Amino acid sequence: MALFGTDGVRGLANGPLTADLALTLAQATAVVLGQGRIANARKAAGRRLTAVVARDPRISGHFLAAAVSAGLASSGVDVLDAGVLPTPAAAFLVGDVDADFGVMISASHNPAADNGIKIFARGGVKLPDEVERRIEEAMAGPKLLPTGGAVGRIRRFADAEDRYVVHLLASLRQRLHGIHVVLDCANGAASGVSPETFRDAGAKVTVIGADPDGLNINDGIGSTHLDVLQAEVVRVGADLGIAHDGDADRCLAVDADGRIIDGDQIMAILAVSMKNRGLLRDDTLVATVMSNLGLHRAMAAHGISVETTGVGDRYVLERMNAGRYSLGGEQSGHVIMSEFATTGDGVLTGLHLAAEMARTGKSLAELASVMTVFPQVLINVRGVERSRATDADVVAAADAASLELGDSGRVLLRPSGTEELVRVMVEASTSDVAQAVAERLAGVVRG
Repeated sequence: MALFGTDGVRGLANGPLTADLALTLAQATAVVLGQGRIANARKAAGRRLTAVVARDPRISGHFLAAAVSAGLASSGVDVLDAGVLPTPAAAFLVGDVDADFGVMISASHNPAADNGIKIFARGGVKLPDEVERRIEEAMAGPKLLPTGGAVGRIRRFADAEDRYVVHLLASLRQRLHGIHVVLDCANGAASGVSPETFRDAGAKVTVIGADPDGLNINDGIGSTHLDVLQAEVVRVGADLGIAHDGDADRCLAVDADGRIIDGDQIMAILAVSMKNRGLLRDDTLVATVMSNLGLHRAMAAHGISVETTGVGDRYVLERMNAGRYSLGGEQSGHVIMSEFATTGDGVLTGLHLAAEMARTGKSLAELASVMTVFPQVLINVRGVERSRATDADVVAAADAASLELGDSGRVLLRPSGTEELVRVMVEASTSDVAQAVAERLAGVVRG
């Protein structure tokens, strides 16, 4: 099985994801990403390469970040230890300080016992599949292992958070005065930076889920548990709520009445706004195959084209870079605004969503009405191999269901990129129809 999944290397900390693996992966990364014109020129000039390392607040992040830093330093790479910061902050800092690459230790929305390693190339961009394959192969090969003064140094990146906050605030064209927002930080990496940035932008801020203890990340709170945020927004009479996941590369929202506004709706709001202001390049939005049919119809109604990719924000970014597009993302809340970020950034997205409310004077519910959400049912079929999604009987059943739904819905079957399961997604004009078709297809997948 491949080491890299949809978003880096992920697994149970001290299960498959050990300190030894983290160290070896870091050494292999130094071998592969330490090549290239710029890296070779720096080494030829007698300069060591530099990497930014950050983590979310999981307790296992301490030993994994230490192992990664040790692997890099033993390979002659200087490490800037940024501490606890969101994944998009790590990506931004790689570009901001012209580091040669970066590593983020996080399992995103997964439970506290899991962890992961995400690697960014120069400029803070995620790695293409081919580079991940080369790194995995290099883990079994020779290491760099310089000696004496050629080994790397590890030092604290003292102003990392300040640099990121300044960057976020500089992206705004609109202050957030008059906006009351509830921030759910998932007891994760955004617990410090998100409230600080929203307050500095002028918003009134109520905070929940911002007391990380290393074990409570994503535990009944955050973007995968929106009920707490929904209740708090209604209780305090806020204008909106913003939910992050553990590493804050996602943003989901809640309107003043507690209704969930997902990533598709957020993208619809931002796309229409950017098109109207001449900021949406080629009037095009990039979304994944999981995005709701309602998003496609809403964009068509506003003269916006939608380019579709596989699941994963790195695939969205690859398509955005190829077309030089300015906006893309996923239904899950990974939204990429390429003018300001190289990856999904939950804090950035939340700021710009609130800014659109302040700019227009409209409620979030009014803005979200630009899109009608088709009922969607997602069933994760466990206990089957991922390849089951392409078996002939499964494909035939999916094709028949698609014909049955016609223009009023759609069917998507795909293997998970991180777990041994097959996802069955059905959209239809009513929830009952979507549920019935999804259950029937799930039964075929189970065999």
